[in-house]
Formats: sequence, structure tokens, C-alpha cells
Amino acid sequence: MTPPGNERKSRLLGAGEIDVSFEFFPPKTEKMEASLWDAVKRLAPLAPEFVSVTYGAGGSTRERTHATVTRILKETALRPAAHLTCVDATREEVDAVARAYRDAGVRHIVALRGDPAGGVGQRYTPTPGGYANAAELVAGLKRIANFEISVAGYPEKHPESTSLASDIENLKAKVDAGADRIITQFGFDNTHYLRFLERARAAGIWVPITPGVVPIHNFRQVAGFAVRAGASVPAWLARRFEGLDDDAATTHLVAAAVATEQVMDLVDEGIKSFHFYTLNRADLVYAICHLLGLRPLKVAPLEERRAVG
Repeated sequence: MTPPGNERKSRLLGAGEIDVSFEFFPPKTEKMEASLWDAVKRLAPLAPEFVSVTYGAGGSTRERTHATVTRILKETALRPAAHLTCVDATREEVDAVARAYRDAGVRHIVALRGDPAGGVGQRYTPTPGGYANAAELVAGLKRIANFEISVAGYPEKHPESTSLASDIENLKAKVDAGADRIITQFGFDNTHYLRFLERARAAGIWVPITPGVVPIHNFRQVAGFAVRAGASVPAWLARRFEGLDDDAATTHLVAAAVATEQVMDLVDEGIKSFHFYTLNRADLVYAICHLLGLRPLKVAPLEERRAVG
């Protein structure tokens, strides 16, 4: 029981206290495209700080990513951030994509080294004539335009890093190259994020470090993502979803409870910014944002843009 006068911060949230951002991935089919835009329309009235759109290795989704980002830019008042990687592309090719984004009006890039073309677990080999890593990519992007740049952080270290210390060194190199924000890989144990935050600050990394959160719409699928990304799946989390493989409704209720518990604990630790990996599904994210004090704008972003412009 919380003593009188010591109410949890997370229970006192008001409008405007929490910032959120959302990640989407470009659709592969007409059905997936409809789901994506349903999610965008559902979440847009919450006025996120920005929304990001993922990018596949070797340009496998390059055109779809560009089309999605430019449509968000043209049809909504949202601020889109385009993912960009170093994989299977020369510097000239990557720079050309960045210039195309600049010319389209995109001002925010999520700069990533990217996974090996053969998939996670394969040895990464820099493309001849390409950017060798994310730090080089960040520096290259800053030479093209004054982009706002977000980079990735790994609270439990990147799967390919030899140690937590070397991982922090790599992170600092990205920030020193010009990164403005760190977005962490999603995780389920807040202890990892809080320790990561301490290590980064001790290393002189002072840019915002936003925790990534993924609501678990399908436990087996998300647990698989986690293992490949180097994020641990606690035994207690598996128990919460035990026996729910064929019960989507209860899975979603449990997922909302788990994610809400996670973000509220972080709010109590003083965290006020969250990045949601939506997996192009809006309802769980919307519910969690509501509990964080966010409320939809009375005027939808697109209508607001038309009224102003």
C-alpha cells in the first residue's frame, strides 16, 4: 500500500506529460496496406512526437518504405522518420536515398547498420564501397542535410557485441557522429533498460534514450523476435501467456496488462518518453497510451493541417 502523500507518479499523469512515438512497417499486400492505414488513422489523433517506418535489408522494402513515408507526410500532420541501413548498398546508393527523403520533405532518419542480408545470426560483412557501420552512416547523413537522427540501443547488448562495454563504445561513436536520440530494442525487464541508461550516462552519452515497448499480440511470434534481437524473455512472462495460444481475446487483455505494468513502472522511475513497436496493430497501443494520459485531439491531424494550410 502506498503511504498517503506518496502516490505513484504513474497514477497522477495528465495530458502532455508523456511523449510517445510509433513504429510501423511497410505493407506487402493490399490487405496489409489497409491494416497499416487503419493503424495510422487510429493512432494519429494521439499526436505522437514522430512515427517511424522500417526498412528491409538490401533495399528489399526500399520502395515501399519510401511510398509509406511520403504518403504519411502528404496526407497527415504526422512527422515521419524513415529507417535507413548500410546493408547491400554503396555510399552513393544510400546517399541517393537520403537525398530523395530530404527532397520529399523528410527531416528525420532512423540510422541503422542493419542485419546481414542472410539474416540475424549470419556474419555481417560491410558492403564494398558502403558505410561500414551506423556511426559512419550517421556522419554521412549529417553531411547531406541537418537531419534529426535516431539510432538503436541494446539494453542487453547487440547480439554481435563481445561485451557490454564494447556495445556502449559503439553507441557513443554513433552519438559522437551526430545522433540526436537513442531508441532501444524492446525488452520486458525494466532492470535491463535502467542499467543501460546508467552505463550510457556514465560513458558521457547525454542524448535522450527512449525505451522501446512492444505489446505482445502473439507471444510465440514476439518471443521469437526477442531471441533474434538479443532480448531475454523472462520465465514469468512466458507463464502469463501459458495456455493462450488459441485464445486471442484473452491474449490481448493479458498483453495490455503486461505492457501497461512495464510502462507505468518506468514512469515511476522518471521516464517520460516511449517508442511503441506497433507491428501495424493499433488497439493495444492505443489503450496503453490512454493509461499514460494521452487523449485524442479534437481535430484530426489531417483536418488540422487543411485548416491551417
